[in-house]
Amino acid sequence: MKSNKEQKKKQEGQYTADDITVLKGLEPVRQRPAMYIGDISVRGLHHLVYEVVDNSIDEALAGYAHNINLSINKDGSVSVVDDGRGIPTDIHPEEKRSALEVVMTVLHAGGKFDKSTYKVSGGLHGVGVSVVNALSEWLEVEVVRDGKLWFQRFERGKPKNPVKVIGKSDPKKTGTKVTFLPDGQIFKNRVYKFETIAERLRELAFLNPDVVLTIADLRKGEEREEKFHFKGGLMEFVKYIDATRPALFKKPFYAKGSDKDENGRIVEVEAAFQYNDQYNENIFTYVNNINTHEGGTHLVGFRTTLTRSLNTYGSKSGLIKENSVQLTGDDFREGLTAVISVKVPEPQFEGQTKTKLGNSEVKGIVEGIIGEQLSTWLDENPSDGRKIIDKCLRAAEAREAARKARELARRKNALESSSLPGKLADCSIEDPEHCEMYIVEGDSAGGSAKQGRDRRFQAILPIKGKILNVEKSRMHKILENEEIRCIFQAIGTGVGEDFDASKIRYGKIIIMCDADVDGSHIRTLLLTLFFRHMRELIDLGHIYIAQPPLYKIKKGKQELYAYDDEERDEILKRLKSEKPSGTSLAKGGKKDEKEEEPVEAVEGEEVVVSANGAAISRFKGLGEMNPEQLWSTTMNPETRTVLQVSIENAADADRTFSILMGDEVEPRREFIEKNAKYVRNLDV
Repeated sequence: MKSNKEQKKKQEGQYTADDITVLKGLEPVRQRPAMYIGDISVRGLHHLVYEVVDNSIDEALAGYAHNINLSINKDGSVSVVDDGRGIPTDIHPEEKRSALEVVMTVLHAGGKFDKSTYKVSGGLHGVGVSVVNALSEWLEVEVVRDGKLWFQRFERGKPKNPVKVIGKSDPKKTGTKVTFLPDGQIFKNRVYKFETIAERLRELAFLNPDVVLTIADLRKGEEREEKFHFKGGLMEFVKYIDATRPALFKKPFYAKGSDKDENGRIVEVEAAFQYNDQYNENIFTYVNNINTHEGGTHLVGFRTTLTRSLNTYGSKSGLIKENSVQLTGDDFREGLTAVISVKVPEPQFEGQTKTKLGNSEVKGIVEGIIGEQLSTWLDENPSDGRKIIDKCLRAAEAREAARKARELARRKNALESSSLPGKLADCSIEDPEHCEMYIVEGDSAGGSAKQGRDRRFQAILPIKGKILNVEKSRMHKILENEEIRCIFQAIGTGVGEDFDASKIRYGKIIIMCDADVDGSHIRTLLLTLFFRHMRELIDLGHIYIAQPPLYKIKKGKQELYAYDDEERDEILKRLKSEKPSGTSLAKGGKKDEKEEEPVEAVEGEEVVVSANGAAISRFKGLGEMNPEQLWSTTMNPETRTVLQVSIENAADADRTFSILMGDEVEPRREFIEKNAKYVRNLDV
């Protein structure tokens, strides 16, 4: 019972101890799930799987697990099984309950804080399996150890039974099985995508050549299975990434070694690289199996030793002349595909995103191990060394040509942020955080967008047709393309050596193209441009894709919009449940009062559904929408849908762009045939 004094303070709006809410156990996770898994969209849904898999991988890093099997079950749940040591089931001395229950219900509980249990770990810096438990409708754990099969079930993070023995097991076998169903109260979409999980397992298999990973989809109509085991490790990883790009030499360079840091702890280094005939640098870095998207000290060490070793070799062999063009680090990395993986006992990541390694000692260790082995390799493979140096010299010449092209462009005010392209309809607000720019396909759609936009914060840049495919072009050719120059100019960050993300003029850059084959091609060309030459804008979350509607469904004065076939059918079904307004004409002019199924819309035609007189129009393109329609459906922040472009797996993203935009036809055909079932609503 509160005292009169406390009640009076409350009435006066004072902030007291009574206002402090203490969340216990896993309650904080359920209250604020995005704090722990990033978001509650499809990305967060898949993150739950990765957390469980990472625990199994940590057992593999410790040398105990060799097989990890994942299945997407018929009911939509996911099971992860490993043959590691099995989570301990004995009583925890401080918690006075089974260690298994402690691991599953207490945040930051686990064996990874004790370096005698796990020498290195990726899971330590994850959110942990307890978070998966908290965000699951139910979760079941089975542990095989000590000749027994132990079991415990949880519902929304709370134990439904104590840890108990439910059977016997082979005394020689150990392992853990975790099965969970994501909570529908947290996740609106609980459908797992086989390909997304498979990409991560494939990546882990390359990084851990001693581990066999399998994924099976047991859902009805989706049954399939894949197995990942790459004995060649990083060398096979490099070949996989570069599969569609002609290699400069047959066998990738490979280095492996270890050294002690200042505290006497062992740091392991592994790297592989290959050169191809393209112009982009593709370096992928990992720390304890964590993909460090922003690099860090291990990346700095690799780049430094690569430049130094190649420069020394080129000069010593006479391939780099004293009076030749001066080579830079960028020249030595043109056409390079590399993977660097380090195992660090106490990794220090900058920020909470685990994307940049901060351990200063790792730089020197990487330099020493890779530098020594690379120098030996170059001496033993002079023909490959010559090919690399020749490519670097050509890159330097092209860089010099690009520099002259940029200087010429600046003299013409083509890349200066102070001079904007004439076709750009800019916004009045200057704060990038509150501004957005639409890159719109075609002058017609651009005209509608300019009339329908909110001029205060929305800028419109129409482009004509298909821009240059930058996958096959060096920078000086790219800068000759007028449409691309306009894009660079409008964004304001510069490009290449001049790129500075802080100078961006718009917080959101939204690609808006027609929902047809040509529109898809233009969108892919633009995404290739951003991925290859303004990748940081994607990493910082500045790139979006607009989602214009495909259909207008009109009934009387009511107009509804559908963004795909499923939504169209759902609207028609809802309208059919309304009382019919008499007999009307269906497509073809015939009376049909018994029409039950949705009538397929034909491009550019109106279709009348006889049951209730609803007319369907299929938009041919953005230009067909008047400014009011374009605003209300595609540009109004309160009603529109936009997709933010992100990179979950950089290596697979790089490979996909290479397949779609490179010179090889057959890999592109195979990719299209494999993924055609996911393409909807295109005018093919």
